[in-house]
Amino acid sequence: MKDLIVLVADKNMEFAVKGILQRNESFDIRKISFKIIRHSQNDPGVYRAAHDFLRIYVNEYHYAIVMLDREGCGCTDNSILIAEQIQSRLKHSGWNKRSNVIVLDPELEVWVWSDSPEVANCIGWNNNDLRKWLQAEGYLLPNADKPRNPKLALENALRIKNRPRSSSIFYKLAENVSFNRCSDTAFLKFKNTLQNWFSSDS
Repeated sequence: MKDLIVLVADKNMEFAVKGILQRNESFDIRKISFKIIRHSQNDPGVYRAAHDFLRIYVNEYHYAIVMLDREGCGCTDNSILIAEQIQSRLKHSGWNKRSNVIVLDPELEVWVWSDSPEVANCIGWNNNDLRKWLQAEGYLLPNADKPRNPKLALENALRIKNRPRSSSIFYKLAENVSFNRCSDTAFLKFKNTLQNWFSSDS
């Protein structure tokens, strides 16, 4: 059996996860075999039917991760309840104790923003200028680590620098930004899940 299958909601998520999983040493996990698949109906499709989508892979992969944005998934519950609902359905479709659900709150772009200068570099900014701009535009409140609207902040930051919004940006960020600087709850859950399943000592 292969190690891991990851069901994601869109291409940006796919590229981000691909970049992250190739940096196994940064997570202190062993090198793993993995497959990333996208649901054709994006976040709502993942929310409603992840268990059905992954059922055919039960005997092919040891573990499964399901990943989606809270915003746009079609459910008004909080991220914890959304994860519990999907997890319950996975449990009864053959993935009991072999799966985990990562709900990005509000969306993937929340993982982009950290105080690493690599973030600014990847999107064509000077780090100090980017932070000043975020504050001046009202995206970043005093003493806050991340913009209030991470997706809109990223889109406008790219627009000002005439950078096209592209999935490759998420891959580049995943390749270069230090994981140690990310304190997002969903990211830490993702990291801990990988470490529990694929410890470098195993």
